[in-house]
Amino acid sequence: MARIKLHVLDLGRLRMDSRILIGSGPLPFPELVEAPISAYCIDHPDGRVLFDTGCHPQSMGPQGRWPQNYQRDYAHLGGEECCLPHRLEQLGLGPDDFRYVVLSHMHSDHAGCTEFFRKSQIIVHKAELAAATVAHKKRDEKAYGLQDTSACLAADLDWRQVADDEGDLSLHDEVRILNFGSGHAAGMLALSVDLAGEGRVILASDAVYCAENLLERRRPRWLADAVGYERALDRIQAIADQGTQIWYGHDPRQFATLRKSTVGWYE
Repeated sequence: MARIKLHVLDLGRLRMDSRILIGSGPLPFPELVEAPISAYCIDHPDGRVLFDTGCHPQSMGPQGRWPQNYQRDYAHLGGEECCLPHRLEQLGLGPDDFRYVVLSHMHSDHAGCTEFFRKSQIIVHKAELAAATVAHKKRDEKAYGLQDTSACLAADLDWRQVADDEGDLSLHDEVRILNFGSGHAAGMLALSVDLAGEGRVILASDAVYCAENLLERRRPRWLADAVGYERALDRIQAIADQGTQIWYGHDPRQFATLRKSTVGWYE
């Protein structure tokens, strides 16, 4: 196994209604939760990989990219110092240093900085890019940020679109894309990373927001495909049953326990 490093990038928080994450039932955290935003940098001798790109530094404010109702309901906390360009700079890296950028999906808290990666291959689910493109043409901002999508489409990026029938894909021997298809969004990808010390880690992103979604089958408020969402949960649970770590997309309790890139890494 190649000696690789996994860096956890803390990209701030989204302040939102807890029930968006876990639906009905008892609340395991405050009614207005500050849900973490994250990305992950994998240093690999055969090419560096980035999983998700977080929010754009100019998302918030009177002239911000996000509509005012987005800024009210999903306030991005942390400022520019918590955005991806700053976090990469702390590691001595920039957008040109990545061979692959894998997008779990194209919502603005996961794909907001994608436009910066002009020299990387951008890997996204085919159905997800299509859904974001259609929403952009209709100027529909219910699911995808209009300005973020505009910037992605205008940047002439090197897109690699993953279709449903391709199944999972290997980037490196230790790094594998899990192709979940539709669920939380029109097309969801996760990342499986095999580490020499930690073992296998699944970066689930929004296929599983929080522990309650998986362990108690608490269904979140917004889903593109409820059947596909449950199918992804079944698969993730089967992987977890093998002793694999599952890192959730927005669980504030789990994220607080992870070693952030500012203090170290996993290997």
